Amino acid sequence: MFWGEYSHHLDDKGRLIIPARFRPHLSQGAILTRGLDQNLVIYPSDAWQAVTERLNQMPITHPTARALRRLLFSGAVELSLDRQGRMLIPGYLRAYAELRDEVLIAGMETFLELWEPSGWQATLEDVPHTLAETLHLVELGL
Repeated sequence: MFWGEYSHHLDDKGRLIIPARFRPHLSQGAILTRGLDQNLVIYPSDAWQAVTERLNQMPITHPTARALRRLLFSGAVELSLDRQGRMLIPGYLRAYAELRDEVLIAGMETFLELWEPSGWQATLEDVPHTLAETLHLVELGL
């Protein structure tokens, strides 16, 4: 569904053009919110529903559950695209992800991530280290 990397620019009003190939997957509604890595995330409605169900099953007495709820729910806005395929990113979300001009859109299969390009590059450079520390690739069959 959502694959690849695309680079687009924010306009003066904070609007971002969503690649045409992604727009049909967002036509039934979507949510824009904060991501876990100082980025933003766009969830189509069905993917967002799955996230909210899992979060709502977590006990609010658990500090991690509360932190995730605060991060994702307090920043969430319903996404709508105009006729040109643009979405408005609210100022507080642009500030959180440090988006100023160029935005890197990365497909993550069931959702999209929006990144400040240097943050995306740093994340990519750290992937081998993260994988070496946390995954056993042989166990995953890779």
